[in-house]
Amino acid sequence: MTKDFIQDPIFPECPIRNILARIGNKWTLAVIYTLSESAAPMRFRDIEKKNTDCSQKMLTQTLRGLEADGLVQRTVFAEMPPRVEYSLTERGRSFLPIMQQLMDWAYSNLHDIIVDREHYYEQVGEH
Repeated sequence: MTKDFIQDPIFPECPIRNILARIGNKWTLAVIYTLSESAAPMRFRDIEKKNTDCSQKMLTQTLRGLEADGLVQRTVFAEMPPRVEYSLTERGRSFLPIMQQLMDWAYSNLHDIIVDREHYYEQVGEH
């Protein structure tokens, strides 16, 4: 088993949980969205500029994970200095409609969820 395989302690053999753990990573959707908004492949610094609250380390880890899963293609150009570009693969692009549905659902329910959270925390006395 590779180090990138995220094993669920309750259902260790469940491949779906493994994939969803990657997709549900804090930065995965932001990086995929950033790459989807660009008509051309993007350099690391350009992705970083669009995700200013993501550290270099986390961006690097996220891009590596997405590359390992075949969602992102990393292209290295033999130039001085070396140039590296990132783009979505066909598999990565096939995820975009699903991601858009998730974003639409979140946007449509945002207000009600915030109201429900406030109500809940008022009831339990936490903030």
